[in-house]
Amino acid sequence: MMGEKKTGHRWWVLALIFLIYMVAGADRSNIGMVVPFIKKTFSLSNTDIGAMASFFYLTYACVQIPAGHLFSKKGVRKFLPISVILTSMATFIMGVANSGVHLKMARALLGFAEGPLNIGCITSINRWFPTQEKGIATGVFMSSIKFAPAFVPPLCAWIILTFGWREVFYAFAVPGFLLAVLWWIFVNDKPEDSKFCNQAEVDYINNSTIEIHKKNQSDDQVDTENSRGLVDQLIRTKMIKPLATNSEILRSWNVWACALGYFFLVGITYTIMTWIPSYLINVKHFSIVKVGLVAAAPWVGAVLGNIIGGIISDKVFASKRKPNMMITAASTVVLMYSLLYAPNDPTILGFLLLTAGIFLNLGYSTFLAYPMGITTKEKCPFAAAIINTSGSLGGAFAPFAVGVILDVFSWNMVFVFLSGTSLLTLMLLLTMIEPIPDRSPKS
Repeated sequence: MMGEKKTGHRWWVLALIFLIYMVAGADRSNIGMVVPFIKKTFSLSNTDIGAMASFFYLTYACVQIPAGHLFSKKGVRKFLPISVILTSMATFIMGVANSGVHLKMARALLGFAEGPLNIGCITSINRWFPTQEKGIATGVFMSSIKFAPAFVPPLCAWIILTFGWREVFYAFAVPGFLLAVLWWIFVNDKPEDSKFCNQAEVDYINNSTIEIHKKNQSDDQVDTENSRGLVDQLIRTKMIKPLATNSEILRSWNVWACALGYFFLVGITYTIMTWIPSYLINVKHFSIVKVGLVAAAPWVGAVLGNIIGGIISDKVFASKRKPNMMITAASTVVLMYSLLYAPNDPTILGFLLLTAGIFLNLGYSTFLAYPMGITTKEKCPFAAAIINTSGSLGGAFAPFAVGVILDVFSWNMVFVFLSGTSLLTLMLLLTMIEPIPDRSPKS
């Protein structure tokens, strides 16, 4: 119908994505506040704690590519609610653990249950949002996993002081069941199949790529290869045909470089999630209340960084993803190294961790937005699964490596290690192109 005002159901879809992944983030991050208590209860070493974190990410990694293939073939609507329910069940099981081995097995089950959520959410964003909104939508989505650790430490501190550490897991197991039902009711695999989305919104979502392409073609006539801006030259902007088969994706260095960079970046993120509370207790000797407040700082910064980063990527850099990725990698090198000289003052240390959270996450979400620009919509889940698998392996490797480093060396070596891995990420990013998909019709 001409002049029909488009609905905004895609934003309700994004709200559900945010809530589901926020709950998943809470279920995985609550372990950080509980670590000092389960170490005492079950007589666990730092290496044991690192191994427990690694079990989560190993099973999380193993399910990524199968989930990506499943979502490509069968859609998201049928399977994502099952994953949400299993996540809540695994969280509850953590609370009834009676040994260190039981905890490790429950953590592995949690990783298996949560694994499909990321790819399901990315697939939904790719199908429900136009090109010019995908960076913002992905930033909001990725901020959810960081929003959880922003409120989890103080909430966990209150639950532990009032009830006990097991009750943390009982309380966090509840919300997922409701969200699974809401997803089943309100979110279809495609906008055109939804009774909540009118034709004007469907057209806006599906046709915007053509408009963006026309604009890029017009811009290219004015801004030739020899007169491109400094940013385009630095990020190696190039028009490409979107990768349309699994074999093309598997042969793409750009996909693998993005995946390796994400491996290191996720490792840094989940080291902070797993180990910072213990660092604040054992090294800085903060009380449990101060730990809850200071440990929340990097995640408050992460929420801001992801949302601001998505806006910058879409609005300032015209839906280019590499600039944000490079800003994050370069700044994290400096900020992780600066933690060698972190003060004992909780206010100053909290501000430093807040700043680290902002810059670490300016480009965090764009690692998963990157495959949207280099693949077709049908093959985006497979490419995203490869990148997220690598990130999951980074999440498994880094916390375990930090546990070993702490048993052998000290926290200073940990911060050197994290700074070095961010430098490797920056070097990998320099080898990638910034794709402009060529979706012009064939003559």
